[in-house]
Amino acid sequence: VFCIVGLPPSELTIYKMILTQCAVCATDLGLTLGKKCGRCSTRYCGAECQKQHWEQRGHDKLCKLIKKAGGAEQYHADTKYTETVAVAAAACAEDTKGQTCYICTQALHWKTKEGLIRGCACRGTSGVAHVSCLAEQAKILVAEGEENNLGLSALNDRWARWDTCSLCKQMYYGVVYCALGWACWKTYVGRPETDRYRRTAMGVLGNGLEFAERNDEALPIKEAELSMERRLGASEDSILVVQGNLANTYAKAGRSEDAVCTSRDVYLGHLKLYGEENEKTLRATNNYASILVDLRHFKEAQSLMRKTIPVARRVLEESNETTLRMRWTYAEVLYTDDGATLDDLREAVATLEDVERTARRVFGGAHPATLQIEKGFRDARGALRAREASSGVATRTRAARARRSEEE
Repeated sequence: VFCIVGLPPSELTIYKMILTQCAVCATDLGLTLGKKCGRCSTRYCGAECQKQHWEQRGHDKLCKLIKKAGGAEQYHADTKYTETVAVAAAACAEDTKGQTCYICTQALHWKTKEGLIRGCACRGTSGVAHVSCLAEQAKILVAEGEENNLGLSALNDRWARWDTCSLCKQMYYGVVYCALGWACWKTYVGRPETDRYRRTAMGVLGNGLEFAERNDEALPIKEAELSMERRLGASEDSILVVQGNLANTYAKAGRSEDAVCTSRDVYLGHLKLYGEENEKTLRATNNYASILVDLRHFKEAQSLMRKTIPVARRVLEESNETTLRMRWTYAEVLYTDDGATLDDLREAVATLEDVERTARRVFGGAHPATLQIEKGFRDARGALRAREASSGVATRTRAARARRSEEE
């Protein structure tokens, strides 16, 4: 179990992400309590749990393996990686049936025997691969970039292979992203805490867990990441990125007030740092508006979207993911507001119809974003029909009353 000890992210927080529970009874040990295995550093609350783990729980057989793997943290990452790869392959089995990996050209991975996955916007036979092949490819590209002292832009492009498909240029999603998150973390966890790739790998893992809807696991990792970045003196831009990711997880974990406060800070921070026309600012605006919608702060969200969507459409392409998501959020504001007018509902339906058509072209019909937009379109259309039917009844009722009045 990953966790940080003490307070929420602040100057007083313990920053390093570590295993902090007894391996037997899960008692919280903080940083210094309890005992450690002298060989592999597995932690226990006391001698009794350590003895039980050795004699009854199989630690006598695992201890050397954990030590050989690089210690408890590395062993845990390796284990979780293996588990999540199996989950991802099982989830993608139907989609990838009869296909082969575009990297190694095999159906089963030659070493791990894992199945195939696809979790991006690729369609047909494109984009099918093994998680291990994708991870190895990313690892090699990043290592080559380090060795050749490439510039920051080139290094960032190579690093993006950990979470973005090189073929369709869209981010991975769901359990595939989760598996790649563990692949990334296990690759760099053994590096010093100050290493840039270890720091960034923590973010990839946190986002992967969130995309797989494992928010309770993602939250402490993202809080630890923010604390670490603050302590290590990261740039304002880097901290805003981490805060933005944390705000999204707060929202999904049901911590609404934390989500709206953090997302507002991120939005204002980007606005001050980059101005309103920067794509980072526009993404932060959309995240903030989405959280306002979740809290049913419709008027504030509507005002924000009406002000910024014209900016997005001017500086980005209509098919740009940020533009699509902003228009999707705006439509959601319109049709979920109990005070929406008929014109609001009609605008929401027209907007979602256009966004859904574009999303199918950009992401493909099976992508989670497209499926969610389609659901929003159906919901908005249902709300419009119900309102139109209700308005029709009301109009007929008023007409009938007027006729009765005239007759009297």
